[in-house]
Amino acid sequence: MKALRTLLISATAALAFSSAADAATYTVRAGDTLYKIAQAHGMGTQQLMQMNSLNSTTIEIGQQLEVSGQARATTAITPAASGGASIRAASNRFLGIPYRLGGNGNGSVDCSSYTQLVFRTMGINLPRTAAGQWRTGYGVSSRNLRAGDLVFFNTTGRGVSHVGIYLGNDQMANANSYYGRSMVERMFGNSYWANRYVGARRVLG
Repeated sequence: MKALRTLLISATAALAFSSAADAATYTVRAGDTLYKIAQAHGMGTQQLMQMNSLNSTTIEIGQQLEVSGQARATTAITPAASGGASIRAASNRFLGIPYRLGGNGNGSVDCSSYTQLVFRTMGINLPRTAAGQWRTGYGVSSRNLRAGDLVFFNTTGRGVSHVGIYLGNDQMANANSYYGRSMVERMFGNSYWANRYVGARRVLG
């Protein structure tokens, strides 16, 4: 009987340890996104949202999130993995769609619905407008741009009014009203965009 009791106690302890190993808590830090946290713990963004009963991808510094507990080495998360080829592939998927102000992806897009569609495929829900997207993520300087950064422009003289996705090598993907479609074009090498550049925000990786 004593041996059986010892065996039961050992089995219970093992189960408790296993549960602890399968679940852990992560504290959100500056620069974190749900995508980055999910990738670091071998999870999908939707899985992470469901585990924490989140209705949006907005998170706050200091917020406690339940994660899988199977954290990967931090070196596994690189700009290439979190942006790079993945963001280029996602951007290319929606190129050539006709531009229409207010277009929401059902046959047409405007600048912010284009970026919204692209990032949705990456598991990130962006606000609907360029001004709203300007308030997401965190700011990065033009010297530190990397693929996946949102880039913003003042085309009306009244603050942020246009948004695109930086792809690297001075290229950005955006829904261009002048050309009437979503396309890839030069950014700082294009005097129109260079003279209207406002800044960039990082929401991915």
